[in-house]
Amino acid sequence: MELRDEVRQEMARLRERIPDVDGSVVCSADGLTIASDMDGGFAEQTGALSSALLALSRRMANMTGKGAFEETLVSAGEGYAVLYAAGPKIVLTVLARPGTNLGLLRLEGRKTAANLAAITSRVWTTQ
Repeated sequence: MELRDEVRQEMARLRERIPDVDGSVVCSADGLTIASDMDGGFAEQTGALSSALLALSRRMANMTGKGAFEETLVSAGEGYAVLYAAGPKIVLTVLARPGTNLGLLRLEGRKTAANLAAITSRVWTTQ
């Protein structure tokens, strides 16, 4: 199975587990979109911004001595954008509606990120 297909399956599973998810983007740390299930055509821009925010978040975690970066939550009037490190080279960005159970989103987002890290590690090492 191709990388994009496996990544999209993980994204679909996340939506099944959390109905309040509006969409998600998986991109490389340098901002190249691997897969997206977002509506509205903003996947490329979201990927680029996710890459920048990942770099800043990792730097903040490192600078403050708080350990390895795990996630960044952006809370806005119309919902949330949450970034999860999915291994050293991948970032998962999840968009969710207002009222989303953030505890569940954190658990499922981290689980999805871990699955994505395993998929990309396996696929990229066999290529």
